[in-house]
Amino acid sequence: MVVIGLSAVVVAIADGDAVVLTVRPRGQLPGLPFGPFDPNGHRTFELALRAFVTAQTRFDLGYVEQLYTFGDRGRDAPLADMGDGKDAGAARVLSVGYLALTPKAVDTTAPDTAWASWSRFFPYEDWRDGRPEALARLEPALRHWAQASAERLARARLLFALDGAPWNEERVMERYELLYEAGLAPEAARDRGEAATHPAPDLAAALGEPMISDHRRILATALSRLRGKLKYRPVVFELMPEAFTLSALQRAVEAIAGVPLHKQNFRRALERADLVEGLGRVDSETGGRPAELFRFRREVLGARPVSGLSLPLLRE
Repeated sequence: MVVIGLSAVVVAIADGDAVVLTVRPRGQLPGLPFGPFDPNGHRTFELALRAFVTAQTRFDLGYVEQLYTFGDRGRDAPLADMGDGKDAGAARVLSVGYLALTPKAVDTTAPDTAWASWSRFFPYEDWRDGRPEALARLEPALRHWAQASAERLARARLLFALDGAPWNEERVMERYELLYEAGLAPEAARDRGEAATHPAPDLAAALGEPMISDHRRILATALSRLRGKLKYRPVVFELMPEAFTLSALQRAVEAIAGVPLHKQNFRRALERADLVEGLGRVDSETGGRPAELFRFRREVLGARPVSGLSLPLLRE
């Protein structure tokens, strides 16, 4: 029996951080909003997704795009509750992941739902304050896994920026997959039917919190997609309110990309792209000098090809 499930990675910006909407069904580990696709009752995947996310979280989705179909055998363990069918526990679950963006992390008021930072699940991905401490904790475990294998060591160096290798923020999913392959990701032993391992607290914290089923893999895929898409589509504006300051826009980009940006160069690139327009008024609630408010020139989307935003990194 094959069951088609739908999972939603709903992203917002809250207090300068990128957050994702999570559910915790029946006291399990956190997961993404998810539910089954009913070919008889649902006209499209997206309509089904919107319906069950609203039912689970009382939250209406805005921008939505399909991510990927996840169907590896064993990656749906422990099984997410996909319905009340008698054979649900024996079903092969194919999960279609979606990425959804919203300009505000609204309080859903629904039970067992919460907004959680990316860094809770991927603490090694946030370089905004420099090289994360989580990487220093992961490095010995990665080297132990890679010992006596030049190929493994090369992959670990490239993905986790070891030995002076550059950091590539887009390769989130590949980093998670390596941790899974190495048996370091908490989900790995569980999915293989092996006894759970209990790493030292520092290492456990560096690996990030596990999720139900393969939801952390879906989440990693979404973050990879979003980080890459920042550079070739103006998707960040789907996370912004109608009026925003340039500082708030930069913080949103940094929160998603996980890297610090050079302020002046970011604003020069933004000016060249001609994607924002001043509103002639200021935000007096910034806590300091009032800052000018801008809007996204959404009308340009239908007038000309539009790229994303340049990410001029702040170098030490």
